[in-house]
Amino acid sequence: MRSDARETAFKIVFARLLGGDCGQGYRSALYRAAKLNDDDKAYAERLVSLVAEKGEELTAAFMEKVERFAEYRIYPADKAALLVALAEIRYFDDIPPVVSVNEATSLASRYSTERSADFVNGVLGGIINA
Repeated sequence: MRSDARETAFKIVFARLLGGDCGQGYRSALYRAAKLNDDDKAYAERLVSLVAEKGEELTAAFMEKVERFAEYRIYPADKAALLVALAEIRYFDDIPPVVSVNEATSLASRYSTERSADFVNGVLGGIINA
């Protein structure tokens, strides 16, 4: 299921932001835990690869919408959710942007602060409605 693949990609991106070991063993363990099929694994890997490859560009895109915060003030879980969502919005033509926003908001509400979902929703809404 794509939601599980997104969540797994989010966990990998989050671990990378914290300097964690995100080698194949770690990713495989996450894939097994989420019970991802081969298509979902490929989807998650594509998201993670895009974030790794285009991370600076994606970060610059959301930082344009965040006027009151320096990048270091954004919670790592919020940043991971933003990066995964923006990778989908920019590089997956078959995913409606609103789906990416809703998924990112859900991830932020589960893994970050009580205000993170509103923050992530506002930033992404500003990007897709620009």
